[in-house]
Amino acid sequence: GSVWRASRTPEGPGTIRFAVRDGAATAEAWGEGADWLLEHAPAMLGAEDDPAAFVPRHKLVLATHRRRAGLRLTRTGLVLESLIPTILEQKVTTTEAYGAWRHLVRKFGEPAPGPAPAGMHVMPDARTWTRIPSWEWHLANVDGKRAATVVRAARVAARLEEAVHMDPPAARARLERVPGIGPWTSAETVQRSNGAPDEVTTGDLHLPGIVGWALAGDRTADDEAMLALLAPYEGQRHRAARLILLSGRVPPRRAPRMTPGNITAL
Repeated sequence: GSVWRASRTPEGPGTIRFAVRDGAATAEAWGEGADWLLEHAPAMLGAEDDPAAFVPRHKLVLATHRRRAGLRLTRTGLVLESLIPTILEQKVTTTEAYGAWRHLVRKFGEPAPGPAPAGMHVMPDARTWTRIPSWEWHLANVDGKRAATVVRAARVAARLEEAVHMDPPAARARLERVPGIGPWTSAETVQRSNGAPDEVTTGDLHLPGIVGWALAGDRTADDEAMLALLAPYEGQRHRAARLILLSGRVPPRRAPRMTPGNITAL
Protein backbone atom coordinates (compact mmCIF):
# COMPACT_ATOMS: atom_id res chain seq x y z
CA GLY A 1 0.00 0.00 0.00
CA SER A 2 0.85 3.68 -0.12
CA VAL A 3 0.66 6.65 2.23
CA TRP A 4 0.01 10.09 0.72
CA ARG A 5 0.88 13.42 2.30
CA ALA A 6 0.20 16.97 1.07
CA SER A 7 2.23 19.80 2.58
CA ARG A 8 2.98 23.47 2.11
CA THR A 9 6.78 23.52 2.16
CA PRO A 10 9.13 26.53 2.13
CA GLU A 11 9.36 25.95 -1.65
CA GLY A 12 5.60 25.77 -2.19
CA PRO A 13 2.86 23.13 -2.19
CA GLY A 14 3.82 19.52 -2.70
CA THR A 15 2.53 15.98 -2.52
CA ILE A 16 4.57 12.96 -1.50
CA ARG A 17 3.67 9.29 -1.70
CA PHE A 18 5.44 6.72 0.45
CA ALA A 19 5.36 3.03 -0.38
CA VAL A 20 6.96 0.02 1.27
CA ARG A 21 8.09 -3.01 -0.66
CA ASP A 22 10.31 -5.85 0.55
CA GLY A 23 11.09 -3.95 3.74
CA ALA A 24 12.30 -0.79 1.98
CA ALA A 25 10.51 2.55 1.73
CA THR A 26 10.36 4.54 -1.49
CA ALA A 27 9.03 8.04 -2.13
CA GLU A 28 7.73 10.01 -5.10
CA ALA A 29 6.79 13.69 -5.00
CA TRP A 30 5.05 16.31 -7.13
CA GLY A 31 4.62 20.08 -7.14
CA GLU A 32 6.82 23.04 -6.30
CA GLY A 33 7.68 21.46 -2.96
CA ALA A 34 8.64 18.07 -4.42
CA ASP A 35 12.40 18.43 -3.98
CA TRP A 36 12.00 19.71 -0.43
CA LEU A 37 9.71 16.82 0.47
CA LEU A 38 12.09 14.23 -0.97
CA GLU A 39 15.02 15.80 0.89
CA HIS A 40 13.12 15.61 4.17
CA ALA A 41 11.44 12.25 3.50
CA PRO A 42 13.87 10.22 5.66
CA ALA A 43 13.19 12.44 8.68
CA MET A 44 9.44 12.18 8.05
CA LEU A 45 9.82 8.40 8.29
CA GLY A 46 11.85 8.57 11.51
CA ALA A 47 15.36 8.08 10.10
CA GLU A 48 16.73 10.79 12.42
CA ASP A 49 15.20 9.17 15.49
CA ASP A 50 17.41 7.21 17.90
CA PRO A 51 15.24 4.52 19.52
CA ALA A 52 18.36 2.87 20.95
CA ALA A 53 18.61 5.78 23.39
CA PHE A 54 15.49 4.54 25.16
CA VAL A 55 15.78 2.19 28.16
CA PRO A 56 12.49 0.76 29.52
CA ARG A 57 12.12 1.09 33.29
CA HIS A 58 8.76 -0.61 33.82
CA LYS A 59 7.50 -4.06 32.83
CA LEU A 60 4.57 -2.62 30.89
CA VAL A 61 6.83 -0.25 28.97
CA LEU A 62 9.34 -3.03 28.30
CA ALA A 63 6.65 -5.32 26.91
CA THR A 64 5.25 -2.59 24.66
CA HIS A 65 8.73 -1.56 23.55
CA ARG A 66 9.41 -5.12 22.43
CA ARG A 67 6.03 -5.45 20.75
CA ARG A 68 6.38 -2.06 19.01
CA ALA A 69 10.06 -2.30 18.15
CA GLY A 70 9.50 -0.42 14.90
CA LEU A 71 8.18 2.75 16.58
CA ARG A 72 9.98 5.85 15.31
CA LEU A 73 9.39 9.47 16.27
CA THR A 74 9.09 11.39 13.04
CA ARG A 75 10.16 14.94 12.19
CA THR A 76 8.22 16.95 9.60
CA GLY A 77 10.38 20.08 9.63
CA LEU A 78 7.19 22.16 9.29
CA VAL A 79 5.82 24.14 12.23
CA LEU A 80 2.62 25.81 11.02
CA GLU A 81 1.39 22.52 9.51
CA SER A 82 1.40 20.97 13.00
CA LEU A 83 0.62 24.11 15.00
CA ILE A 84 -2.67 25.14 13.39
CA PRO A 85 -4.39 21.73 13.75
CA THR A 86 -3.16 21.61 17.35
CA ILE A 87 -4.67 25.03 18.07
CA LEU A 88 -7.94 23.78 16.59
CA GLU A 89 -7.83 20.86 19.07
CA GLN A 90 -7.66 23.10 22.13
CA LYS A 91 -10.38 22.07 24.60
CA VAL A 92 -12.64 20.40 22.03
CA THR A 93 -13.17 16.84 20.87
CA THR A 94 -10.98 15.31 18.20
CA THR A 95 -14.04 15.00 15.97
CA GLU A 96 -14.67 18.76 16.17
CA ALA A 97 -11.04 19.61 15.48
CA TYR A 98 -10.72 17.27 12.51
CA GLY A 99 -13.95 18.59 11.05
CA ALA A 100 -12.78 22.19 11.39
CA TRP A 101 -9.41 21.43 9.78
CA ARG A 102 -11.05 19.60 6.90
CA HIS A 103 -13.52 22.43 6.27
CA LEU A 104 -10.89 25.17 6.33
CA VAL A 105 -8.28 23.35 4.26
CA ARG A 106 -10.76 22.38 1.56
CA LYS A 107 -12.31 25.86 1.47
CA PHE A 108 -9.13 27.96 1.55
CA GLY A 109 -6.35 25.57 0.54
CA GLU A 110 -5.64 24.20 -2.92
CA PRO A 111 -5.79 20.76 -4.53
CA ALA A 112 -2.70 18.68 -3.86
CA PRO A 113 -0.32 18.56 -6.86
CA GLY A 114 0.15 15.41 -8.90
CA PRO A 115 -1.98 12.26 -8.98
CA ALA A 116 -3.09 12.67 -5.36
CA PRO A 117 -6.24 10.95 -4.12
CA ALA A 118 -9.45 12.82 -4.87
CA GLY A 119 -10.23 15.54 -2.35
CA MET A 120 -6.69 15.86 -0.97
CA HIS A 121 -5.72 19.50 -0.43
CA VAL A 122 -2.69 21.48 0.68
CA MET A 123 -3.35 23.80 3.61
CA PRO A 124 -3.57 27.57 2.98
CA ASP A 125 -0.46 29.74 3.14
CA ALA A 126 0.12 31.99 6.14
CA ARG A 127 -1.34 35.10 4.49
CA THR A 128 -4.56 33.29 3.61
CA TRP A 129 -5.03 32.10 7.21
CA THR A 130 -4.95 35.74 8.34
CA ARG A 131 -7.64 36.72 5.81
CA ILE A 132 -10.29 34.09 6.58
CA PRO A 133 -13.52 35.96 7.44
CA SER A 134 -15.00 35.58 10.90
CA TRP A 135 -18.13 33.86 9.58
CA GLU A 136 -16.05 31.15 7.92
CA TRP A 137 -14.45 30.30 11.26
CA HIS A 138 -17.97 30.08 12.65
CA LEU A 139 -19.07 27.77 9.83
CA ALA A 140 -16.02 25.61 10.58
CA ASN A 141 -17.21 25.32 14.21
CA VAL A 142 -14.19 27.27 15.51
CA ASP A 143 -14.78 29.76 18.32
CA GLY A 144 -13.29 33.24 18.31
CA LYS A 145 -10.50 32.44 20.77
CA ARG A 146 -9.01 29.63 18.69
CA ALA A 147 -9.52 31.55 15.45
CA ALA A 148 -7.69 34.56 16.88
CA THR A 149 -4.81 32.35 18.01
CA VAL A 150 -4.44 30.85 14.53
CA VAL A 151 -4.41 34.33 12.99
CA ARG A 152 -1.80 35.59 15.47
CA ALA A 153 0.41 32.59 14.74
CA ALA A 154 0.03 32.98 10.97
CA ARG A 155 1.08 36.63 11.18
CA VAL A 156 4.46 35.59 12.60
CA ALA A 157 4.72 32.34 10.63
CA ALA A 158 8.27 33.00 9.41
CA ARG A 159 9.53 33.41 12.97
CA LEU A 160 7.70 30.31 14.14
CA GLU A 161 9.05 28.18 11.29
CA GLU A 162 12.57 28.98 12.57
CA ALA A 163 11.74 26.81 15.58
CA VAL A 164 12.54 23.64 13.62
CA HIS A 165 16.22 24.61 13.83
CA MET A 166 16.13 25.13 17.61
CA ASP A 167 16.44 22.64 20.43
CA PRO A 168 12.95 21.62 21.59
CA PRO A 169 12.76 23.74 24.78
CA ALA A 170 13.77 26.87 22.84
CA ALA A 171 11.35 25.95 20.05
CA ARG A 172 8.51 25.68 22.55
CA ALA A 173 9.44 28.99 24.13
CA ARG A 174 9.32 30.63 20.69
CA LEU A 175 5.82 29.26 20.06
CA GLU A 176 4.57 30.23 23.51
CA ARG A 177 5.35 33.88 22.86
CA VAL A 178 2.16 33.92 20.79
CA PRO A 179 -0.87 34.63 23.02
CA GLY A 180 -3.14 31.60 23.08
CA ILE A 181 -0.30 29.09 22.71
CA GLY A 182 0.59 27.37 25.97
CA PRO A 183 2.52 24.27 27.08
CA TRP A 184 -0.03 21.77 25.73
CA THR A 185 -0.06 23.30 22.26
CA SER A 186 3.70 23.85 22.06
CA ALA A 187 4.49 20.28 23.14
CA GLU A 188 2.02 18.69 20.71
CA THR A 189 3.47 20.80 17.88
CA VAL A 190 7.18 20.33 18.58
CA GLN A 191 6.73 16.58 19.02
CA ARG A 192 5.80 16.50 15.32
CA SER A 193 7.77 19.34 13.76
CA ASN A 194 11.04 18.66 15.60
CA GLY A 195 10.73 14.96 16.42
CA ALA A 196 11.30 15.73 20.11
CA PRO A 197 11.59 12.56 22.26
CA ASP A 198 11.48 14.34 25.64
CA GLU A 199 8.72 16.93 25.16
CA VAL A 200 5.91 15.29 27.09
CA THR A 201 2.45 16.86 26.87
CA THR A 202 1.13 18.57 29.99
CA GLY A 203 -2.30 20.11 30.44
CA ASP A 204 -3.99 17.18 28.71
CA LEU A 205 -7.37 15.96 29.92
CA HIS A 206 -6.55 12.25 29.68
CA LEU A 207 -2.77 11.64 29.56
CA PRO A 208 -1.92 12.04 33.28
CA GLY A 209 -4.60 9.53 34.27
CA ILE A 210 -3.48 7.07 31.60
CA VAL A 211 0.18 7.28 32.65
CA GLY A 212 -0.76 7.17 36.33
CA TRP A 213 -2.96 4.11 35.83
CA ALA A 214 -0.40 2.27 33.69
CA LEU A 215 2.61 2.86 35.94
CA ALA A 216 1.11 3.19 39.42
CA GLY A 217 -2.55 2.19 39.30
CA ASP A 218 -3.49 5.83 39.94
CA ARG A 219 -6.24 7.01 37.62
CA THR A 220 -6.40 10.40 39.42
CA ALA A 221 -2.81 11.38 38.62
CA ASP A 222 -2.29 15.02 37.65
CA ASP A 223 0.54 16.57 35.64
CA GLU A 224 2.85 16.70 38.65
CA ALA A 225 2.32 13.01 39.42
CA MET A 226 2.70 12.07 35.75
CA LEU A 227 6.00 13.92 35.45
CA ALA A 228 7.27 12.23 38.61
CA LEU A 229 6.38 8.81 37.17
CA LEU A 230 8.10 9.67 33.88
CA ALA A 231 11.21 11.09 35.59
CA PRO A 232 13.23 7.85 35.06
CA TYR A 233 12.80 8.46 31.31
CA GLU A 234 14.28 11.96 31.32
CA GLY A 235 15.40 12.71 27.78
CA GLN A 236 12.85 10.21 26.42
CA ARG A 237 9.64 11.09 28.28
CA HIS A 238 7.53 11.64 25.17
CA ARG A 239 8.61 8.27 23.78
CA ALA A 240 7.73 6.63 27.09
CA ALA A 241 4.29 8.26 27.03
CA ARG A 242 3.74 7.12 23.45
CA LEU A 243 4.58 3.54 24.39
CA ILE A 244 2.22 3.70 27.35
CA LEU A 245 -0.57 4.89 25.05
CA LEU A 246 0.24 2.09 22.62
CA SER A 247 0.09 -0.48 25.43
CA GLY A 248 -3.69 -0.14 25.50
CA ARG A 249 -3.73 -0.09 29.30
CA VAL A 250 -6.18 2.68 30.12
CA PRO A 251 -8.30 3.23 33.22
CA PRO A 252 -11.95 2.11 33.05
CA ARG A 253 -14.21 4.93 31.93
CA ARG A 254 -16.34 6.42 34.72
CA ALA A 255 -17.75 9.51 33.02
CA PRO A 256 -19.52 9.86 29.67
CA ARG A 257 -17.49 10.94 26.70
CA MET A 258 -17.23 14.66 26.06
CA THR A 259 -20.09 15.71 23.79
CA PRO A 260 -18.96 17.50 20.60
CA GLY A 261 -20.03 21.13 20.53
CA ASN A 262 -21.61 22.87 17.57
CA ILE A 263 -21.59 26.66 17.27
CA THR A 264 -22.51 26.70 13.59
CA ALA A 265 -26.25 26.85 14.34
CA LEU A 266 -25.90 29.91 16.60
